[in-house]
Amino acid sequence: MKVVIASGNRHKVEEICTILAAPGREFLCMADFPSLPEVVEDGVTFSENALKKARAIAEATGLWALGDDSGLEVDALGGAPGVFSARYAGTHGDDAANIAKLLAELGGRADRGAQFHCALALVAPDGRHWEVSGICRGAIVAECRGAGGFGYDPLFVPDGHERTFAELSASEKNAISHRFRALSALNAVMKGIET
Repeated sequence: MKVVIASGNRHKVEEICTILAAPGREFLCMADFPSLPEVVEDGVTFSENALKKARAIAEATGLWALGDDSGLEVDALGGAPGVFSARYAGTHGDDAANIAKLLAELGGRADRGAQFHCALALVAPDGRHWEVSGICRGAIVAECRGAGGFGYDPLFVPDGHERTFAELSASEKNAISHRFRALSALNAVMKGIET
């Protein structure tokens, strides 16, 4: 099975390839197809965005496509930043600005509960699709800790742990993350398709 990962985020692509690696699977990224259309992520849910990306890339390439949308949902902020996680402060991918805005909005609030949410959509060349999701609950700390990961990882301590995602090794994070949980569910779907 040849699958195009419909993401320009190299960190996500690396995590996906690592977790879904299996004999007979080949993963391509959007950089392998320079003329792909840009997909506007204007859905109101992670699932809508994931499916929109996967459908567009499957149609453009004629191959299987995997769309991902994920982000941070903070309880005290009514689920924000949610689908706006990557562009929370205005500029897409400005992690430092996004973190600064999140910390400013949380201020001294006692409720620091949060979750990372990942939605995945796998679209076949014939248009059939499968959707899965994964959640990792935790809490937001008052200041950044750790040098690993990306995005809000330096602020997020998963339940049952004392270190942030950015303080965990890639293998430790991959064993518990929202993306791992969604990809594990997708792996089971893919095995069913491949048999």
